[in-house]
Amino acid sequence: MNLPPLTNGTLQRRYKRFLADITLDDGRQIVAHCPNTGRMTSCWQPGAPVQVSHSDNPRRKLAWTLERVDMGNGWIGVHTGRVNQVIAEAIANGAIAELTGYATVSREVTFNTAEHRSRLDLKLTDGEADDGWVEVKNATLLVGDTVQFPDAVTDRGLKHLNVLAEAVAQGNRGVLVFAVNRPEGRCLSVADQVDPAYGKRLREVVELGVEVVAPRLEHGSQSITVNGTIPVMLK
Repeated sequence: MNLPPLTNGTLQRRYKRFLADITLDDGRQIVAHCPNTGRMTSCWQPGAPVQVSHSDNPRRKLAWTLERVDMGNGWIGVHTGRVNQVIAEAIANGAIAELTGYATVSREVTFNTAEHRSRLDLKLTDGEADDGWVEVKNATLLVGDTVQFPDAVTDRGLKHLNVLAEAVAQGNRGVLVFAVNRPEGRCLSVADQVDPAYGKRLREVVELGVEVVAPRLEHGSQSITVNGTIPVMLK
């Protein structure tokens, strides 16, 4: 996925969850929108290099958006809204081996359960395997040499686990994609210390047939792509 033009700066602080004070390299002081609902633990600190994008849309309250942060080892993608497109393009291009063979990748598709309707990030169809329902999560929490998810309690994430389990029960593939959006980490695991209910349910739905894949996202100067996968360790 190609990114919009990026501007370099230095992070001063993050506050009110969605705001970040940044000093651009040319000396300007800006307030940027931080499009990340999590705690961003291990993904920011005062003085960290950042890159931001700019919008000329007059209807926006903030013209600048925080895109990525460098904690010393390379870019970490903190704009969660970018990740779905990266994964959709990677699947369409055959870059995720576990999800190849589908001719059609649809985004933001409604899945109907017996009790309610729920929207999942991707639906994979027109393939030799069963149709696939895919939910994508941005995984950035680094604990030791392991990338973990979530970095905050996630009731919405818990709901998605149940929907994926229902998709499997209806004869489809249910796939949870943890997009590893930083360069470190030898494997992906669940952050039981952050949200034990999520960890418990994740292991339960895996036993029911939900698949878990952890592709590594790689940041170029103006792009984000998938570069292989890392092992998933849930026990």
